[in-house]
Amino acid sequence: MTILEISRLSKSFGEGRARNDVLADIDLKVKEGEFIAIVGYSGTGKTTLISLLAGLVEPDQGGVIFKGREIDGPGPERGVVFQSYSLMPWLSVFGNVMLAVDSVFSKAPKAERTAIADKYIAMVGLAHARDRKPAELSGGMRQRVAVARALAMRPEVLLLDEPLSALDALTRAKLQDEFAAICNEEKKTIVLITNDVDEAILLADRIIPLIPGTPATLGPAFNVPFARPRERGELNHDDAFIALRAEVTEYLMEVGAGRDAGAARDLVLPNVVPIGQGAVTGTRQQAAGEPADVPPEAYGRAAEGVRVERYLEFSQLKKVYPTPKGPLTVVDGFELSMTKGEFVTLIGHSGCGKSTVLSMAAGLNPITEGTVILDGTHVTKAGPDRAVVFQAPSLMPWMTAYDNVALGVDQVYPHASAAERRDIVEYYLSRVGLADSMERAASDLSNGMKQRVGIARAFALSPKLLLLDEPFGMLDSLTRWELQDVLMDVWARTQVTAVCVTHDVDEAILLADRVVMMSNGPNARIGNIMEVDLPRPRSRKALINHRDYYAYREELLDFLEAYEGGAHPGAEQLSAITAKRASRIARQKAAAEAAE
Repeated sequence: MTILEISRLSKSFGEGRARNDVLADIDLKVKEGEFIAIVGYSGTGKTTLISLLAGLVEPDQGGVIFKGREIDGPGPERGVVFQSYSLMPWLSVFGNVMLAVDSVFSKAPKAERTAIADKYIAMVGLAHARDRKPAELSGGMRQRVAVARALAMRPEVLLLDEPLSALDALTRAKLQDEFAAICNEEKKTIVLITNDVDEAILLADRIIPLIPGTPATLGPAFNVPFARPRERGELNHDDAFIALRAEVTEYLMEVGAGRDAGAARDLVLPNVVPIGQGAVTGTRQQAAGEPADVPPEAYGRAAEGVRVERYLEFSQLKKVYPTPKGPLTVVDGFELSMTKGEFVTLIGHSGCGKSTVLSMAAGLNPITEGTVILDGTHVTKAGPDRAVVFQAPSLMPWMTAYDNVALGVDQVYPHASAAERRDIVEYYLSRVGLADSMERAASDLSNGMKQRVGIARAFALSPKLLLLDEPFGMLDSLTRWELQDVLMDVWARTQVTAVCVTHDVDEAILLADRVVMMSNGPNARIGNIMEVDLPRPRSRKALINHRDYYAYREELLDFLEAYEGGAHPGAEQLSAITAKRASRIARQKAAAEAAE
């Protein structure tokens, strides 16, 4: 039986030249008890669609039909959870949930209303935090309150607008599992807006892409055939899951290709050297037959190290912070050596000291004990030989993309001519897909475009070491795909030594030569190191089709599960995880050879 139907729905905002056509000709039928996931890029109208279903905005054409009747506004039969949980900060968890209960069940006795609120607070795992205020809760806990509030209204249809997208990857994965259990218990009809393909496959019966455009439309549906409950570790072994994940991912990458990236320009860079890294030479001439997009010789000469092996060394690194309760040792005995040109990712649960290690390498955080040595020199303070890309790119909003990159270039190439500095800025903005947006103010750029500027700015410094602290953590999953491929493309041209902190298992594997897994804090150190023997150059599309990729993915998921909840697994358990990955790769290799 169809419970919710969208018929020829269209929506635009503004008039005349300012008119923005958001959605057009949206048709969808949702069966009672069905779980639909609508997957799309940021800015394609996903929130507008959920607002239309909730009756919070009116369509220009078409309509939304609930149980055979066209809706004309919001109603308690359609509960909504938005990305922003909008809790009342002066009310407790219980008080925030009771707001919804009292509005829907105003005629019920107080004891019954209290029981309803307590039931759903317990269902989302917040019984222990019933009387806490939102300020005392983590982001994940606050989103649980919003889910409890929506469920407590006992709606027939639950509308979810990217409810977990503001959370880090590991917290998000944990809440996805909890949410799957809740959905299975409640048996609701659900429409989920998400940008996460794994989330959609884990939770939904059907996945429907929202195709970007002006206006956006719905694409073909992908059926999800897996029985419930679904366990992400088991799905990682399922060939049908691997095939569906690849199919959906490749479709979304295809429809999103070139969404907001400008065309790259063929540029030749000057042979200029950053300050303090060598003598300045004349303008570089392009060799006959040489590609026009070769990066500057600064990477081959200015950033040349005195060594290749042990180019970057972390030696018994320790960081202690003073607290009112006494010293807190966040990182203790972090020991790692990297070769020149190597790319390492750091992964682990929140609080394990990943960003602390990165900030000490950047010279932004004093080292308590131990040393960081880059190219034979002890790191004691920040310097232009180490470029950092943070989660937020920290651009000057009143300046253009060009001027934001030029700020750093002007500082580290003071002896270069204005034309040479211009060529450097334009080259890297072109490489990250912003050739047509150089003169746009930073305030007018999307979050993804701002992070592209941050990446261009870092590479333009021609650093010896590139440090990335969750550079795509604030972006939706689909935009992260684009920028990960952008990063890999630019890095492949420069081969700069790089360390990246991430919460994202897929990102860790895509970028790295080695994935360094951190133990839980306090007193965190390296728990395991995984060599990633996958061919370069890498792209997400190539990665998801490689037969060994899911074996690496399984090892990281198993590692994170072993450290779940602050646990400290032993060496034997960690060795067993690594052995399982090696065994799976060996089996896959043998099967491939037998099939040839």
